[in-house]
Amino acid sequence: MTTTLEPPVAAPVVIDGMTAEAYHADRNSISSTGLRKILAPGCPAQLRYDLDHPQAPKKEFDLGHAAHKVVLGEGEEIVVTEFDDWRTKAAREQRDVIRATGAVPLLFHEGEQVSAMADTIRQHPLAGPLFAPGTGVAEQSIFWADPATGVRCRIRPDWLKQLPGLTLCVDYKTIKSADPDTVSKAIRDHAYHQQDALYTDGIWAALQPEDVRFIFVFQSKTAPYLITVRELVDQDRDIGRARNQRALRIYAECESTGIWPDWTGPVTEIPRIGMPSWDTLRQAEEYL
Repeated sequence: MTTTLEPPVAAPVVIDGMTAEAYHADRNSISSTGLRKILAPGCPAQLRYDLDHPQAPKKEFDLGHAAHKVVLGEGEEIVVTEFDDWRTKAAREQRDVIRATGAVPLLFHEGEQVSAMADTIRQHPLAGPLFAPGTGVAEQSIFWADPATGVRCRIRPDWLKQLPGLTLCVDYKTIKSADPDTVSKAIRDHAYHQQDALYTDGIWAALQPEDVRFIFVFQSKTAPYLITVRELVDQDRDIGRARNQRALRIYAECESTGIWPDWTGPVTEIPRIGMPSWDTLRQAEEYL
């Protein structure tokens, strides 16, 4: 009788000093961003295209990347220019040269803004101690296999802070406004509850701490750069974990079959569509 052995599951790996470029370029694992793209309003076909056609850095992310660098001490290098805008030829040429080196170009006022944001973080009664220099590790890369599907996953926590009996994963996000209502909507719109769950699970798998807590630190990008520090409610984390599991199953099937469907999938009849259910109910009550 022939015995078929299952392929060995790779052990969790924690990597210090891995560049962001190498982390994002890894094609043997799936990130939180990738899992979130699989589910609606995304779809597997869009994820496959995005993986095969990585986009160049977008200027709108420069400020956030720069703030991460100043607050965490890790990330792309920052070069603050003397220009007030990028409209002149000289300014654009210098911007392009800086970006070609892998650094983040900032206008003069943007450099002052990032510095002020970091100062506000340091002075905040909750965020300041969380990000105190020397009390944590920035941007470690963690890889592990999801036990249910065998899919290799990866995370890159902004800041891991080891305390007696507790590991804190602190995630720093810049946002247009950090008021709690806007933060709550951002968690929904960007599926940050999936990120919370995946990062928590990855830390459990790789580091095996006594306990893990995931902390969001949102900071407004406009003066006075106000800050909201929050933990997710348990139910939303459970929903995020369930969404991750569905996305992992879909991803595993796509990898196995080589088929990456769009929202509709293989059908022979044209499906029907309606308005969002809440609007259908509202308009039915008003007009029908």
